[in-house]
Amino acid sequence: MATVFIPTPLRKFTSNQSKIEIEAENIKDLLEKLTQEFPPLKNYLFTGEGEVPSFLNIFVDEDDIRNLNEKETKIDSKSKVSLVPAIAGGSDYEEEIVFSKEELSRYNRHIIIPEFGLEAQKKLKKSKVLVVGSGGLGSPMLLYLAAAGVGNIGIVDFDVVDDSNLQRQVLFGIDQIGNSKVIAAKKRLEHINPHIKINIYNTQLTSQNALEIIKDYDVVADGTDNFPTRYLVNDACVLLDKTNVYASIFQFEGQVSVFNFRNKNGLLGPNYRDLYPTPPPPGLVPNCAEGGVLGVLPGIIGSLQALEVIKVITGVGEPLSGKLYTFDALTFHSRTFIITRKSNNPLNGDNPTIHKLMDYEQFCGIPAVERKVKEVTLEEFLQMKSQELDFQLIDVREIHEFEELNLNGLLIPLSEITHKAHLISRNKKVIIHCRSGARSAKAIRELEDKFQFENLFNLKGGILAYSQMEKITVKA
Repeated sequence: MATVFIPTPLRKFTSNQSKIEIEAENIKDLLEKLTQEFPPLKNYLFTGEGEVPSFLNIFVDEDDIRNLNEKETKIDSKSKVSLVPAIAGGSDYEEEIVFSKEELSRYNRHIIIPEFGLEAQKKLKKSKVLVVGSGGLGSPMLLYLAAAGVGNIGIVDFDVVDDSNLQRQVLFGIDQIGNSKVIAAKKRLEHINPHIKINIYNTQLTSQNALEIIKDYDVVADGTDNFPTRYLVNDACVLLDKTNVYASIFQFEGQVSVFNFRNKNGLLGPNYRDLYPTPPPPGLVPNCAEGGVLGVLPGIIGSLQALEVIKVITGVGEPLSGKLYTFDALTFHSRTFIITRKSNNPLNGDNPTIHKLMDYEQFCGIPAVERKVKEVTLEEFLQMKSQELDFQLIDVREIHEFEELNLNGLLIPLSEITHKAHLISRNKKVIIHCRSGARSAKAIRELEDKFQFENLFNLKGGILAYSQMEKITVKA
């Protein structure tokens, strides 16, 4: 086997190994096998076009491959291959982190903690954190990271503020309903702390853009609410050697962990695929929009997530790497479980098979974003009523909601919709509504998927839109 000598700057990607034995026919084969074993090396050994980058010299014994046959240079079991990247050299100079008088006053309660101090605050100011999702988890996390002084915060979210968000997404208020979440978040965070920089990405995170967005950040915080994006964030972080601070919530329960964290000794912790190698069957675990969540729970879990981000950045305390923390809001019972790296992990096990991002919607069997359904506006609905057009109206709320206020539709709660599909007409336009439009959209998707309905329309804004027009108060 040929011997590959790993330079110091790249050893953090090879578990601190300085020398690796690889069987290969030529340099190209050797580099490909090296990146298969250590995926984060790919960004340093190959350009986007698959060429050796100009900042990296490769020597076979004492000869530069540029003077030989470049990537096709033959090697054998006696070959010694040295990777020699450009390094800055000289002193240990780093850009000086300077605080204004206002910042020193703002962060005083951090700085006076003996175990934290000015050095940890400098690390926060220098750091770059990407928060994926600005919803239930992202809201408290962003508020506390901004207040704490994280110098550069990125936010990825393509959604708009909805009234149903306000019960838990404390980053927003009624004035932001209908506005872009990232734009509203940027404005709020800059008002909280004018000394930091906020970068916004008003887009869905996908396999096509994830690596480009994530690569410039030190830490990624996953505040998403669907499995395709969770696996996408995890895999991108592993491929880019970024720490992934994870949290999830459902109804009364929450989880927190730190994935792909490299400790002070260079040892790499487990990632999300070590905990959950494959996603659950579609529909088994609904998201918050479908299954609900107690509003205060994301505040608790999102704050813990912010705490873990701060611990990772500053090195103060012990991050939840290799551990899964769970919290039950009903019993106030919390537990911490041990997670270990698995040898069969397809990302970084003994024989990794994932070397690039994939189609995560196909992998999970569900879309990251629900497909849109056909809609009618409240004005269109009222016009149809006034003209006495022939249509069917279905209400998918619960009976107590129906009894409080209804539009004289047929009550079929969402939980019963597929069992009572025979009551729904196929010969006329059917308008389905709920409180705000979320449950009725889910009902329509289920009916279309299972029974191939083609005549279903969602009442945009639900009964809330009607109550606002009529100045009626609808209980939450």
